[in-house]
Amino acid sequence: MNIKSFIRQEFGFFTELFYPRVCMACGRALIKDEEILCLHCELRLPKTNYHFWPDNPVMQLFDGRVDLKAVTARYHYKKGGNVRKLLHNFKYRGYSDIGVKIGEDYGRELMLSPVFRNTDYIIPVPLHYKKLRIRGYNQSERFAFGLSNTMDAKLETGNLIRKVHTSTQTKKSRWERWQNVNSIFEIKNPERLAGKQLLLVDDVITTGSTIEGCVITLQQIEGVKIGVAAIASPAGV
Repeated sequence: MNIKSFIRQEFGFFTELFYPRVCMACGRALIKDEEILCLHCELRLPKTNYHFWPDNPVMQLFDGRVDLKAVTARYHYKKGGNVRKLLHNFKYRGYSDIGVKIGEDYGRELMLSPVFRNTDYIIPVPLHYKKLRIRGYNQSERFAFGLSNTMDAKLETGNLIRKVHTSTQTKKSRWERWQNVNSIFEIKNPERLAGKQLLLVDDVITTGSTIEGCVITLQQIEGVKIGVAAIASPAGV
């Protein structure tokens, strides 16, 4: 072992002494070769397999609202469950690598699905710059980045923008949520996406109002087909 490798290893041991590597879902200590999630959670977190189920519960959220090619979410979301803990660490505690890891893993799964494997562009739901400044990163963009690493599709950021800073969606009714996001998105270069298959991604789909607002904007582009993917959704639970 050379001196650089020795220092790197010793520094890693020192860091883990004060900042131990733990599973972002259950809190267990991670062992060698485990990253973000322990093997137990990798195997036990409730996957939906909605990418193989065309008329799944998340897809049904958008029936009669917008025209979508396919909709999926990787995990079932339950209050008090480990998926909720995982997303809380991702969104509010600064662990942005969680989204990248989930995106990379889910991208490999989506490439097995005929309706998702032909995606041309992956587009994250945008944050307004004020919220981005507070949070430090767009969680949907980190998830999208991970997806683009393992799918044959390009990451498209900065084209779909949120031009209005809306209030929080929590505790709003479905109608109030729809009013809150309707007509607040804008496409800067629609010609770039004309005729393409798009994958719009978000971290969690609840009522689908934010996704609906984005899709209404994207559907103004000639010839696009739009699919949607999220990390989790309570639909169907």
